[in-house]
Amino acid sequence: MRTTLNIDATVARRLREEAARRETTMSALVEAGVRRILDDAPPADKRPLRPLPTWDCGGSLVNVADRDELHRAMEEEG
Repeated sequence: MRTTLNIDATVARRLREEAARRETTMSALVEAGVRRILDDAPPADKRPLRPLPTWDCGGSLVNVADRDELHRAMEEEG
């Protein structure tokens, strides 16, 4: 498949030099690099999740499971 990539000039020069040194094509090196990245990457559903941020807010003022206590606190605020 043919495609167009925008590659930084410095990287392209190094790629060209490396391809010549290895006696291969720039395309072959790019494909090998992309394959390596894709093969090493864990599947999206197997990546570990980052922990969620936490905050210390000083605790709750009322027990939100207690409806009466919650209503009293809401009435006092108003």
